[in-house]
This record gives sequence, C-alpha cells and structure tokens, in this order.
Amino acid sequence: MDSVKTSSSSSKPSSNNISDIVYRFAKVCRLRSVGVFPNENPNPNHHHYTNTTTTTNSSCISKKNGSTEVNSDSTESIECSDLKIHPVIETHEDVAAIAILKLFDTISALKLAYIQLQEAHIPYDTDKIQVADDQIVSELKTLSDIKRSFKHISKPKSERSGPISYQELRDQELRSEKMKSEVLSKDAEILKLKQEVKELDMKNQDLDLMIRQRTLDGKKSLPKSFAHAFKSATKSVHDFAKPLISLMKASGWDLDLAVNSIQDSVEYSKRSHKKYAFEAYLSRRMFHGFSSLTPHSLDDILRFKDSFDALVEHPNSEFAKFCRSKYLLVLHPRMESTFFGNLDQRAFVLSGGHPRTPLYQAFVKMAKSIWVLQAMAASDDSKAEIFVVRRGAEFSEVYMEDVVEEEDDTLQANPKSRFKVGIVVMPGFKLGQTVIKSRVYLTS
Repeated sequence: MDSVKTSSSSSKPSSNNISDIVYRFAKVCRLRSVGVFPNENPNPNHHHYTNTTTTTNSSCISKKNGSTEVNSDSTESIECSDLKIHPVIETHEDVAAIAILKLFDTISALKLAYIQLQEAHIPYDTDKIQVADDQIVSELKTLSDIKRSFKHISKPKSERSGPISYQELRDQELRSEKMKSEVLSKDAEILKLKQEVKELDMKNQDLDLMIRQRTLDGKKSLPKSFAHAFKSATKSVHDFAKPLISLMKASGWDLDLAVNSIQDSVEYSKRSHKKYAFEAYLSRRMFHGFSSLTPHSLDDILRFKDSFDALVEHPNSEFAKFCRSKYLLVLHPRMESTFFGNLDQRAFVLSGGHPRTPLYQAFVKMAKSIWVLQAMAASDDSKAEIFVVRRGAEFSEVYMEDVVEEEDDTLQANPKSRFKVGIVVMPGFKLGQTVIKSRVYLTS
C-alpha cells in the first residue's frame, strides 16, 4: 500500500478515527468494481489495484487544505491515487443489498434527526427545530424512495420496467400493427354477419307470412282434402268387398243368409244391391273404436307407393298393428277356414307377420285408406267428429247420401223423402260447419 502524505502538524490518528475511516471505506467499496483504470494522465509509478471487494489496504485519498480525507459519501467514480474505480451493479442481489444498507443508514439518520429535534426544545431553539424538522422530512422521503425501489427490485425480472431495446420496441410495434389489423378484420366480419342476420330476419319474416298463408289456405282446403280422403276410403271398402264376396261364392257360402245376418229385414230393390250389406259390414269393423284413436303420423305410410312395402319396412309400426288387429276382426276364423282350408294365414298374422297373399294385400290397401282418413280426422286442425245415422230414420239431404246410382229407375220414380235408412254403408263426419254426408242405402 502506497504511503499517505499528511501535514507535518498531523499527529498519529486515534483508534476511533481509524475505525471510522475503515467503516466509511468499506461502505463505499460495497459495490464490486469491474477494474481499475488510469486517468487521462497516467502515472507509471502508480500501482494497479485488484477489483475485489475484500481489498481494504488500498488508500483512496483526496487533498484538501493540506489535510488528508477519505471520500466515501458518494456513489460516483472514486479516485484512488489518481486511479478511477468504476462501481458496477452486476446482480439483483447486489441491488437488494445496497437498498438494505441504505435503509439502515436512513433509519439511523432519522433517529439522529429526531434526537436533534428533541434537544432543540431544551433550550428552545427555533432554528435548530426547523433544521431538525427538515432533516426528518428529508429522511422520510428517502425511506419512501427506498420502499419504491425495493418494490421494483422485488418484482420478477419479466415484470420490472427497464430500458427497452430497439428490437423489443420494434416487436411491440409489429404486434400492435397486427392487433390493429385483426381488429379491423373482426369489425368487417361483424358488419358482414350483421348484414347476414338482417337478411335472414327478412327471409324469416317472408317465410312466416308464407307459412301463415299456407296454414290459412290449408284450413280452408281441409274440408276438401278430407272429402277426398273419405271418397278414397269408400272406394277401397267397395273394392275389397268384391274379392271377399267372390271367395264366399267360391267357398259355397249362402250369400242371402250372410246378408240377413249382417242386416235383416231390408228390402233390396235389386239383388246386386246386397253388396252394400257387405260394405256396411266392412266399414263397421274398420271404423270400430274410431273415437279412441289418437293423432298419428302418416310419413311412414305416404312415402311408400305400395302400402304393403310400408309393412315390410316397418313390421311393428302403428299402421302394422292396425292392419293386424283389423284383419283378425274382419275375417272370422270360419271364413278363413272355408277360403283356404286351414288357418295358417291367421296364425301367421297372429305371430306378427304380414302374408303376401292377394287377399291380405287387398285388405292392406283398404286399411291404408281408412288409416289416412282416421289420421286426418284425429288431427288438431280438422277436429272432425264422426256420426252415424239411425236405421229407419227419414232421409236428409244435409246429412245423408244415397249409395244407389241415379240411373236406378225405382228411385227415380219415387221421391227420396218417402224412403228411410235401411243400411248405413259409411258413417258421416263434421268438420266445423262442413258436413261429410253419411252413405246410406234407402228402403221403403
């Protein structure tokens, strides 16, 4: 260590002074220096100092009025024997350590200022009180600064604010531009979607008006549609009666006896009119339990051109169950036995099958027309009510329709008002104010 020059009048420093100098020197050298560099006018006689923080035998001297002083109160560059030591904070721990040391110093200074403030009151000295008060305020401000700086260094590195490099700034600008572009794109998309929603609302309004109009038109045309279904059901009953009568003739049945068993005491103007008794029998069986039917869908039936295909596709549907139950009700076991010589077809139907025989296929066509008519009658839109006129009632053109063709000479010669109901071939229906007339066979 280089010798330190002092004035001739200086005496050997006391132990207290040496301790104070060492304390101040150590406080200044807390920061690790990165190196010792010569000043602008290097002196070759000066020695280079090592950059460790543990070196305490180096003298940092400044001359003032012929005395020697150690500069330790500043954190700026310190000149030690014409050499400058540049303190550099390298780590986060170094900054925290400095903040803690400064905190202790500030607290000590605050205590000292408070003691000075108390001493200034005895004896009371206004100037000293003001100086001590200013000192206390200054130290409190310093504590506040330390608090803020400690909060800063205690944050994670990613959250600490600091100098931003050009590249980081450029990246932020690029991200900002990208976000602005995305916002504009989203705004354009929102406007497009709003326009589409507006167009859809207009289309929905048009569809709503169209549906209401069709519903109104459907309600107006419902009686006409129902009348058409009624006419188809009537024709299907008539068509199935033909092969049934043919089988009865071929099997040796007594048709007159069969007709009388269906409806006795009826005077037929022609023998061929007895077929209406068989049609009446079929309609009674097919419309039996009509009032207990619930609305059902026709989609599974109407989409098939051949009604028998619907049974093959859906053998356990409601329509299939309807066909099975009505077939067993219409054809008595004795009739089947005489028709086919056995009850195999009946057993097959009872087991859940649908035989592909001419008689059963003809029956399924009739069952389909009745099923459609009953579905329309049971729907909420029609609210149709079935009615059956009483046998023996006088003919009414409002509720009844004669099944006999107009070229029948007997009926043409006599007014229909003189005739009464002999057989109810088909029941009638009411749809509000619309009446679907019951088909009857008149007799005198």
